[in-house]
Amino acid sequence: MTDTERIDKYLWAIRVFKTRGQAADACRGGKVKIGGINAKPSRLIKIGDVVEVRKGPVLYSYRIKGLTEHRVGAKAVQEFAENLTPEAELAKLKAPVETFFTGRDRGAGRPTKKERRILEQAWDQLDKENVIGEIPDEIAERFGLSDGDL
Repeated sequence: MTDTERIDKYLWAIRVFKTRGQAADACRGGKVKIGGINAKPSRLIKIGDVVEVRKGPVLYSYRIKGLTEHRVGAKAVQEFAENLTPEAELAKLKAPVETFFTGRDRGAGRPTKKERRILEQAWDQLDKENVIGEIPDEIAERFGLSDGDL
């Protein structure tokens, strides 16, 4: 085992990216930084370096604990990298995509047939008025809304 390794190969080996090509593309795209400086795919890393990887909305941070020539299993990743990503960054993954407020709790599943009919009725009413109008009382009660919330 050597004391340096290419960053693209390392990110692939510790399962940050599914393919080495994706890791190289991320490096070329400026999504990988070592010590706050953009890293090219051929940049050599050593034990103790801190690597930052932007994947979607989250900026992951890893401290290199060991180097490996081969891709390691998911359970063995902790031997080679320490995840330094703050909880605030990881919370960005859990944030729901808010398109239209339906008042349903996350993980509540699909609407029941009755709830679906009520929502369709509200959508039809909005289409006819072509503006956002009053929310029917039945929908407001179902989702716990009061006049002050609207």
